[in-house]
Amino acid sequence: MGEADKFFTDGKAYERFMGRWSRLAAEPFLDWLDVAKNLEWLDVGCGNGAFTEEFIARCVPAAVTAIDPSDEQIAYARARPGASMADFRTGDAQNLLFSDSTFDVATMALVIAFLPDPGRAAAEMARVVRPGGWVAAYMWDVPGGGVPTYPIYLAMESMGVTAPGPPNGAASAREAMQDVWTKAGLESVETRVIHVQTAYSDFEDFWDSNVVPIGPRGKIYASMSASAREELRTRLRDHLPVSPDGRIVYNSFANAVKGRVPA
Repeated sequence: MGEADKFFTDGKAYERFMGRWSRLAAEPFLDWLDVAKNLEWLDVGCGNGAFTEEFIARCVPAAVTAIDPSDEQIAYARARPGASMADFRTGDAQNLLFSDSTFDVATMALVIAFLPDPGRAAAEMARVVRPGGWVAAYMWDVPGGGVPTYPIYLAMESMGVTAPGPPNGAASAREAMQDVWTKAGLESVETRVIHVQTAYSDFEDFWDSNVVPIGPRGKIYASMSASAREELRTRLRDHLPVSPDGRIVYNSFANAVKGRVPA
């Protein structure tokens, strides 16, 4: 799946870092997708199975196949009680090893910005979905600052530290996703913005959740000196929004796209 497998290999750390926000975004996404029950699903770039478990519970599919390039993430996903029905496999979003018209629905959660060629992935999903079926995705709005870890990017940049985002962040813009889906030959293409309240019990919860050495920003943090890490901590403590009860709450947002395979 390109770059994503280099960043996300620890399923447990990813769950605290991003999995819980992915599930919150999944709820309105699945309501908006609004597909029937008892369908055959393909989950592309399933990661640690957070989204997979969510749509199994909400959409009651007949069968689920889920792929990800990381063996470690797949192992974590297989251990999720709510995802036991899924067939988890290692695989590449840009080269799906399935026959044409195999599934009723193909979804891709928090992946598109990590793909070198999102158009190829969209075309591949459209190929393996039956005529009339749905292909859909959502991704934090990287150019718009919608990623839950955005405060850390801002703090790093204020220190003069280059904080790289996903390798293809521009692909997560709403207009870009619309364009990719349209060029993949999908019909009835629609997009929307999904807002998520990112909330931590206190500063320590925020810090411990986000300084794990995964993701593009996590790799930079892991290479910082002890003094630089302490400066980052101080800058974050000074600038994060803190409510009277000590909670840290702010808005994150993702862009979503869906389209139907021509009948």
